[in-house]
Amino acid sequence: MSNNGQMRLGAFFNPTGHHVASWRHPRAQADAGINFQHYVEITRTAERAKFDMIFFADNVCVREANMEALSRSAQYIANFEPLTLLSALAPMTSHIGLVATASTSYNESFHVARKFASIDHISGGRAGWNLVTSGQEAEAKNFGREKHYGHGERYQRAREFAQIVTGLWDSWDDDAFVRDKASGRFFDPDKLHSLNHKGEHYSVRGPLNVPRAPQGRPVIVQAGGSDDMIAVAAEFAEVIFCAPLSLAHAKKFYAELKGRVASHGRDPDQVKIMPGLSCIVGRTAEEAQAHYDHLQSLIHPMVAREVLSMVMGNVDLSCYSLDDPMPEDLPKSNMSRSTFENVMDMARKDKLTMKQVALRVAGARGKAVIKGSPNEIVDQMEEWFRDRGCDGFNLMPPFLPGGLDDFVEMVLPELRRRGLFRTEYEGRTLRQHLGLRRPPSRYAKAGQAVADAQVVIG
Repeated sequence: MSNNGQMRLGAFFNPTGHHVASWRHPRAQADAGINFQHYVEITRTAERAKFDMIFFADNVCVREANMEALSRSAQYIANFEPLTLLSALAPMTSHIGLVATASTSYNESFHVARKFASIDHISGGRAGWNLVTSGQEAEAKNFGREKHYGHGERYQRAREFAQIVTGLWDSWDDDAFVRDKASGRFFDPDKLHSLNHKGEHYSVRGPLNVPRAPQGRPVIVQAGGSDDMIAVAAEFAEVIFCAPLSLAHAKKFYAELKGRVASHGRDPDQVKIMPGLSCIVGRTAEEAQAHYDHLQSLIHPMVAREVLSMVMGNVDLSCYSLDDPMPEDLPKSNMSRSTFENVMDMARKDKLTMKQVALRVAGARGKAVIKGSPNEIVDQMEEWFRDRGCDGFNLMPPFLPGGLDDFVEMVLPELRRRGLFRTEYEGRTLRQHLGLRRPPSRYAKAGQAVADAQVVIG
């Protein structure tokens, strides 16, 4: 369980919100994807609420889908590049963690290491890298490839990519830059280290041309739940964003991943598991249901089926009737296999038609949705937290800014009344918010490594 019995909270900012029809909601910012002031305001709201971090996902293509359905959606169509956005938000904030996706499939490791180290310096130690592989065939075609990497190959490349990035982040010792004007010595050459990596997929000499980051290394986040992803996460990740749809699934994932972390000689307490959670809040259960029904009414059936197709791995569903049960013979996805299995399990368990599954999945794109009064929502969050289903949540407001405002105004006071969430930040860095140690450099001597791990950045 998390430090002091308190859960961690991230805010996952899909531009207009996570509900597929969020952009149509009267309390949503329809042009959010390219509205910088919108991002400033919601980030400051999350910081005033003392959230651990904000998070931006990313892809490097316009989704390929039925054009009529696509034209009715605002989900990852045209929006800011996230690292540019984090750099702009850093001076607008002072405490909240700043996390974004950079895929290992269509980036270079040196670029990723350099950019996130730079953001960590710019923000004073608040950067986090969401280490993922790309999931869409359309992305491959923007980078000189006709076919996307296979699922297993993507994660083989990701593991080597992570080895390089973490190695580059240790290129300089913490005290390498003496900047002594009297002697004329700017840095100590004995405290500079070249990586000289030559592997199966990459060759990177190094060193990185950015000093060691304030956090030692930016926090490494990973999203997903497949076996291949878990193998990489157990070795490298410090925060896991996942998508279990029931407490039973959450507990199984939590126990398995913490055990895999320990098998790598890592402290399981130093990995925070934070499922995605979209909350529809009302002052009463009846009001929350009315809010939910209104959101669902905004979904065009064609969009719902298209989102279900995407979540299931871009499977063609046009030949099936929406009134029939989910077909059992769908081919398994080359995208998120854990999401595929979670959706199929939900359809079987609740005996849902394809239309019912499509509408449920489309709402938050396959992540958990709870609705109710503040007490009812906190009851469910507390149950998952106390029963070791998670260390906190990556909150996914259904529409923005209104959905975030509702959570902060109504749910957060109840979390604090029960002692489940902080009232003030404990420090200024993302690692301090999450209760994560500052990692020593791989080149530090044993005694110095202990001292490095205890460094507290003011």
